[in-house]
Amino acid sequence: MPVFQYTALDANGKEVKAEIEALSNKEAISKIRNKGLFPTKVRAQNAPRKVKAAAASSAPKRRGVNAKVKLKKLTQFARQMATLQDAGLAILRSLRILEEQEKPGAFKRILGYVSEDIEGGATLSEAMGRYPRCFNRLFVNMVAAGEVGGVLDVILNRVADFMEKSERLKAKVKGALVYPVVVLFVAFVIVMGLMIFIVPTFAEVLTDMSDGEGKLPGLTLALLAMSEWLQGRKGLNALMVLMVPFILVAIFRLLRQFRHTRFGLDWLMLHLPVIGKVSYKTTVARWTRTLATLISAGVPILEALNITRETSGNEVYARMLGKVHQAIRQGDTFANPLRQSKTVDAIVVNMVDVGEETGDLDKMLLKVADNFDEEADVLVGAMMSMLEPILIVVLGGIVGTIVLAMFLPMVTMIQVLM
Repeated sequence: MPVFQYTALDANGKEVKAEIEALSNKEAISKIRNKGLFPTKVRAQNAPRKVKAAAASSAPKRRGVNAKVKLKKLTQFARQMATLQDAGLAILRSLRILEEQEKPGAFKRILGYVSEDIEGGATLSEAMGRYPRCFNRLFVNMVAAGEVGGVLDVILNRVADFMEKSERLKAKVKGALVYPVVVLFVAFVIVMGLMIFIVPTFAEVLTDMSDGEGKLPGLTLALLAMSEWLQGRKGLNALMVLMVPFILVAIFRLLRQFRHTRFGLDWLMLHLPVIGKVSYKTTVARWTRTLATLISAGVPILEALNITRETSGNEVYARMLGKVHQAIRQGDTFANPLRQSKTVDAIVVNMVDVGEETGDLDKMLLKVADNFDEEADVLVGAMMSMLEPILIVVLGGIVGTIVLAMFLPMVTMIQVLM
């Protein structure tokens, strides 16, 4: 029977290193937990050490190594690789088959490099770990766990399922935001066109009208002044206004490069009306699904938390997971620091608590992710239903104000003549 070397924490938080016999990595982890220990590292004896994405620094200089591959392509690769492994093909042969099928490009070159590395004696996870922009830490560690446990086909299918669900959730949120953004941008351009090309044609007529009949209404004067400013400096002012949305997006992306400002932006997003609820549901669904996928693959909880923290996509929850990681290292449970953080609903804490007690933490986290996915779906639909009438009212008000400003002097003149 295979022998597994492990590092674990006891009830007092003291580190324990020993060996245990088990048929697979998952069974070894189960046996360790039955001893009242909390495993942090489990590795088959004489198995290669786990590879981190940082191993890319030791990779040979090759063309296309830094290329980022689309998630859809990676999902398809994971699914096809799982099928070939399930059919009993060797890893190297499976990679060569997929490389031949792939269209010329960065991913085809990377598959070729991975095959070469395996021919040189590396494991699949080691070879993939040398190309971190293509295969992230989650992917690499899942594959490493599959290799140790001898269930690579099952793990690859789980990776594919995870990526498909994550991409589907992201697409729903993006799809909900595309409609209002496009409508607002088109409306912005139309209003700018009215102010620059249409309003000036009325300016001379309205000015002549004011000379004979008195002062123009304040709304009309404000509109004419704004139109004149937009035409100033040979149209440079108008160009500046048109660039405002792009400048704001650039500033937002720049601010997200810094940890503290990223935390502030993420906190603000979570507390916005309506949008905050959608952001909360999608973020919790993302990190719970990531953590559940890693734990079910046999990745030690502390390493799984580190990976989840890096891929959470939200600095508020990244910090929370960091505190949970530290608490578990000190011998605490998962549920206690999660409850103290006050970043999730009580239902999430209770599900985690039950999962720890029953030994089914991965299943409970998946249930949380599925429930939050469904709730996010409902919220997105409700948000879209609410946004449509709001946009109509806002745009109607803007256009109506411009029209009213143009016709107010005429109404005033008619009243004077009567």
